[in-house]
Amino acid sequence: MDARQVLGRLVNDFDEEHLDVHGLSVRIAGEEASYRWVDDAPENIYSVSKGVCAIAIGIAIDEGTISLDTTADQTLTSMEFGDGAGRVTVEQLLSMTSEIDFAWFGDDPVPWPDLAQEMLRRPRTRSDTPFQYSDASTYVAMRMLGALVGDVQEWLVPRLFDPLSIPAPRWRRCPQGWIIGGSGLELKTSELARIGCLLRDGGAWEGSRVVSEEWVRRMHDPWVPTGGSEPFTHYGLATWKGPSSLWRLDGAFGQYVLVDESRNAVITITAHERERDHRLAELAAEALDRENSAR
Repeated sequence: MDARQVLGRLVNDFDEEHLDVHGLSVRIAGEEASYRWVDDAPENIYSVSKGVCAIAIGIAIDEGTISLDTTADQTLTSMEFGDGAGRVTVEQLLSMTSEIDFAWFGDDPVPWPDLAQEMLRRPRTRSDTPFQYSDASTYVAMRMLGALVGDVQEWLVPRLFDPLSIPAPRWRRCPQGWIIGGSGLELKTSELARIGCLLRDGGAWEGSRVVSEEWVRRMHDPWVPTGGSEPFTHYGLATWKGPSSLWRLDGAFGQYVLVDESRNAVITITAHERERDHRLAELAAEALDRENSAR
């Protein structure tokens, strides 16, 4: 497959449908092609930030600092816990299956003294559909990691950002100074594309290991049924299934990292498309399919 051909198809498709795209990167095997509609400046990648948080957890697991089975009461020892909330694990928080009914998002105000405490003081409630998507879940997972490593963003600098040549990114923080985690990370399209390439290549960047291949695979296997409709039917650890055979990091208004492992491809999109943001992902999958069929 030809990255330039896929890029050309997508630029034409996005323009024909009048989608508000900022930047586009296509990497297939060792070839990269990119296009910009606006300058490549750092911008909020919204819930794609969750994928960076998942990478952080994977690095910490590789280092023996934390595990998917680590519970909230093992790390956040000064918290008061609702019934069963202390036994919530990192895995449950990253997969949005904590069974704590607390939906909060990064653009919402924080009217409580401590966002993590507000979530964890509530009881776990068993249900047939435990999935509840919330930035608060990722935030608590980052608080758990922060209790072990200190400031998570600073801890990531030598482990992720420096190896990928991403200088000191800005990340929105709560009133207590902790990163929001599930949203608010600001990256350029070109920087996000490097994270996409890291995921496509199983945790390696330019021949160096950043996070284990096993962890990247775990981020999208197995899938949790969400009870939702397309394109939100299955969730992994900060990832979504689809479209087609792809898996993705997905942020509001059209922020995407779309990984196609079978074709050694990754497509990265930044945008501000308020009406049809998921059309961007559909067109990306269609462009890969068309280019593959044309060969």
